[in-house]
Amino acid sequence: MFFAPVVRTRAVMPSRSFDRSFERFVSDAFFTKPTQGPSLQEDEKAWTVTLDVPGVARDDLSINVEGPVVRIETRKEAARQYKAAYELPQDIDVDATEAKLENGVLTLKLAKQQPVSRARQIPLG
Repeated sequence: MFFAPVVRTRAVMPSRSFDRSFERFVSDAFFTKPTQGPSLQEDEKAWTVTLDVPGVARDDLSINVEGPVVRIETRKEAARQYKAAYELPQDIDVDATEAKLENGVLTLKLAKQQPVSRARQIPLG
């Protein structure tokens, strides 16, 4: 086997700015979270979720809640398709939940289910 020494000169070495640009590209592409997605705010009574769904009509949108999971999807016939599911840390009170679609922005106010105590006192006999 034959090994030849490699001599690097400035003419063949990539510049530092290229290195930094490449590192920034790789970091942005693979290691940062996407900025597009839901905005979530929480208070003691509810979560407020804001989603951008441009081009989606009110009649084409379906929002389903099952326990702590919210499923948002469009009909198959809709001009623009959207499908997402989000799981929250606590069950959602469907009766107190509100949804609003305005100018391509879907705002969900998801009320937190208040825990119900099932403890019973047993009388001593």
